[in-house]
Amino acid sequence: MKITDVKMEKFSIELSEPFNVAFAQITHTVSIIVKIETDEGYVGYGEAAPFAPVTGETVDGCLEILSLFRQGLIGMNPLDIEKAHAMMDGLAHGNGSAKCAVDIALYDLKGKVMGQPLYRVLGGYDNVVQNDITVVINPPEKMAEQAVHFVKDLGYHILKIKTGICPEEDLRAISLIREAVGPDIRLRVDANQGYNYSQAIAMLTEMKKYGVEAIEQCLPDWDLDGAARLRRQGSGIQLMLDESVHTIRDAAKICKAEAADIMNLKLMKCGGLYRGAQINAIGESFGVPCMVGCMIETKISITAGLSLVAAKKNITEADCDTFLFYKDGDTGMPGGFEIEGDQFRLLDKPGLGLDISF
Repeated sequence: MKITDVKMEKFSIELSEPFNVAFAQITHTVSIIVKIETDEGYVGYGEAAPFAPVTGETVDGCLEILSLFRQGLIGMNPLDIEKAHAMMDGLAHGNGSAKCAVDIALYDLKGKVMGQPLYRVLGGYDNVVQNDITVVINPPEKMAEQAVHFVKDLGYHILKIKTGICPEEDLRAISLIREAVGPDIRLRVDANQGYNYSQAIAMLTEMKKYGVEAIEQCLPDWDLDGAARLRRQGSGIQLMLDESVHTIRDAAKICKAEAADIMNLKLMKCGGLYRGAQINAIGESFGVPCMVGCMIETKISITAGLSLVAAKKNITEADCDTFLFYKDGDTGMPGGFEIEGDQFRLLDKPGLGLDISF
C-alpha cells in the first residue's frame, strides 16, 4: 500500500463566547484538515491547530510545512509511522501541529486497515474517559455561574479554572466557585504561566483552603528550576506542567528534575499520537502520570486525544473539552465518541470513527 496524495483544507471555528486565558482571548480560530489517500482506497484524516503563543506556528506557515511533508509522504507506506516521523523531523524542527496532522491521519488510516477503533490500535486499556471542563477567565461571579451550569446542568465533576492575570481576582473566583458547587467537585487551576515564583507560593497556600487538587503551569515554560523548587515546598497540591512539555526530551528533563507531579501532553505541541505515547512512556518510567489536553481543535484531534487517554493506563486525566465551546460542537464531523455527563465513550468504529466529507 502506498500514499498517493495528501490534501489540505482550512477549517474555521467560531466560538459561542470568548475563551479567555492568561495570555490570550480567543473568539475564533482556524485549523487545517489533512486527508491522506492511498492506492488501496483507504483514507485517513488529521488536523493541525497552530497557535503561535504555544506552538510557535501560524496557519500559513503550517500550510507551507505540510506542503513540504507532502512531497516526502507520497509513495510511502502509510503504516510506516515511525519512518514518517523521521522524515518530518529531518525536514523541519518543531512545527508540532503540522506533524500532528500527518500523524493523526496515519493512525486513522491504520485503524481502518486493521478494522479497529483508534483507542484499541494505541493500546486498548479502556474505551471510557472522564473529561473535565474549563471555566474561562471572567469576572468571578460569572465564573461561579458558569461552574454551576457545568456541574448542575451538564453533569461534570471536574472543573479546570483558568487564572493567571490577577491573583486577588483568581482567589475570589476560586472561593466563589467552591462555595457554589460544593465540596465534592474536583477543582484544578491553570495559570498558563501567569505567576512569578513569589505569587505562586502564596497562591498554593491560599488555594489549599479551597480544596484545589492541582495547579497547572504556574511559572514561565522555561523555569524548570522554579517548578522543581515549588514542588519541593510540599503544598499538598499537585503541580502540573503543560507549556514546558513539547518534546520527549522536555519530558525526560522534567522527570529527572522532579519538577512535576503530572505532565499535560498535547498532540499539537508534541507532534501527534506517536510522540504523545512516547512522552507518556517516559512519565510512566519515572512514576509521573500524564493528562491529555487540547488546543482549540475540531472533533478530529479531540477524538484522537481522547483515544490516547483511553488507550493508556498512565494517562489518568483528560482535558479535551474545547469543542464544547463551539457554536457547532460536532464541527460538522459526527461520530468519534458519545457523551453522557462527563463520561466520554469512544465508538467501536475503525480509526477515528468520524463521518467526514472532505
